[in-house]
Amino acid sequence: MDKNELELQIDAARIRIGVLKGLRKCGAGHIGGSMSMAELLAVLYGGIMRVRPDQPDWEDRDWLVVSKGHCGPAVYSALALHGYFPEAELETINQGGTRLPSHCDRNRTPGVDMTTGSLGQGMSTALGVAFGNRYNGRASHTYLILGDGEMQEGQVWEGALFAAQRKLSNVVAFVDNNKKQLDGYTNDICSLGDIAQTFRNFGWFALDCDGNDVASVRNAILTAKRNGEKPSMIVMHTEKGIGCTFTEGVLYNHHVKFTEAQCDAAIASLENHIAAIQEKESAHV
Repeated sequence: MDKNELELQIDAARIRIGVLKGLRKCGAGHIGGSMSMAELLAVLYGGIMRVRPDQPDWEDRDWLVVSKGHCGPAVYSALALHGYFPEAELETINQGGTRLPSHCDRNRTPGVDMTTGSLGQGMSTALGVAFGNRYNGRASHTYLILGDGEMQEGQVWEGALFAAQRKLSNVVAFVDNNKKQLDGYTNDICSLGDIAQTFRNFGWFALDCDGNDVASVRNAILTAKRNGEKPSMIVMHTEKGIGCTFTEGVLYNHHVKFTEAQCDAAIASLENHIAAIQEKESAHV
């Protein structure tokens, strides 16, 4: 069942809390990019994707390929929130013997559809999945999440040509356009220009949205899925580190070290945010 806007806002906050709880023992991790895509994960698992948490390998499921695989903690948090494995297991992220490694690994984590981490390669694997599922007569969609710094990889643009040529309309891709990469602003390192227009030039249907607003994200996805025979690209304008008190507004927040006190304060802030949303929801009933 599709969740309403307030429920999706709560899920996004819970995904952020899961990231922090999961990385608390490590005292470091890829928090910036995990935070900026929390709303997208909330929307995808909140009613957009056809999945079965009790049957992760269901052949007719929709697939999710998170090409920016270093943001696995956000993926794990979303999967735990929706019942793929116990939320307590998040505390094992990056620990010895864990099923939740630093980068996404389909051979270790229930619900992870594709191993990722080598930036740019997720585009190719996602398109391969989409092409194969269509060839086999499945009605599934493939959702692909790319980082904005990752867009500087040539493999992304080779894939863009292939998807348009093959009219892979069962592909909905996203760019987490948080304007930063590992060592600075994307515009200072290798400017991407108007990403949506570039994809239109490559033959895709493309649009922009506010990636940290669940209603904007959901509306963009529904619009994309109504387009004709083209693959779709949604450029999400986001803020890196948003929702985490010690990364929000910080320049270098790609991989961050933090203290337990900072982590606990950030979790408390998010829990207060959830309480405020729940109060608002109660007032509407």
